[in-house]
Amino acid sequence: MKTIYIDDSKIWRFAAHVVMVILSICAIVPFVLLISASFTDNAAALQEGFKLIPTKTSLAAYEYIIREWSTIGHAYLVTVVVTLLGTAISLIITSMFAYALSNKKLPGHGLLTFLCVFTMLFNGGIVASYYMWVSVFHIRNTIWALIIPNLLMNAFTVILVKNYFQNSISPSIIEAARIDGAGEYRTFAKIVMPLSMPIMATVGLMGAIAYWNDWTNGLYYLTERGGSQFYTIQLVLNSINENINFLANNSELAAAAGTTLPSTTMRMAVAVVGILPILAIYPFFQKYFVKGITLGGVKE
Repeated sequence: MKTIYIDDSKIWRFAAHVVMVILSICAIVPFVLLISASFTDNAAALQEGFKLIPTKTSLAAYEYIIREWSTIGHAYLVTVVVTLLGTAISLIITSMFAYALSNKKLPGHGLLTFLCVFTMLFNGGIVASYYMWVSVFHIRNTIWALIIPNLLMNAFTVILVKNYFQNSISPSIIEAARIDGAGEYRTFAKIVMPLSMPIMATVGLMGAIAYWNDWTNGLYYLTERGGSQFYTIQLVLNSINENINFLANNSELAAAAGTTLPSTTMRMAVAVVGILPILAIYPFFQKYFVKGITLGGVKE
């Protein structure tokens, strides 16, 4: 009788692929449902709910977005500016701090590392943070209210970048640059940063997504009277969710035309508009994201 041997590695590989396919479907279906819902007729959505294939399609939600582009488009522009500016500043500060922590000979290295890790576990709380930013730094109703608090730098990304510097960049390269007469800033700019594109792309993508999706800073530090000109697309969407007549009450065109807001599908359409840039750029950063997380997460 012939014995049949089964390769265990093939079984585990097949099982892993099945699990990943299921998880991928679970991740993709909500996006498909979101896009489908945005093209669904508002009355049909209210009566039948959302379906992957709508029974009755309509472009009313997107037509309303086009008519209200002066409001939504301005919020879109603010979101782009905040994301680009905040991500760039965050990358500069995070990489410089991580480069300092990667040097174990730095005076006070242990204290700086402790303070960095400590902030991962504890913080001053919302009340203390709000008082500090509003009363001391006076960022209320300014664009800096969307950039500086909470998202400018965090300890997790600092640790990722620090580990990458220590484990993926040979110390001999840095020593050679110093022997050739390069100072710390030149070594950092000319040697370390060009070799750190994977982790920079990873941290940059994480920061950009955080800035793009953030609405809590605007909720805390922007008022409708003094800071509405700095509303991002997420704040507009949040305003729509809280008060579905937000755009209609602030639209001279809608009042003159007597149009009604497609309340249910409008939320979905604005959400689709809000996530399109992230969905568009993510595939180009995916390889850097995986590599950066893998190398940056390696412990000493």
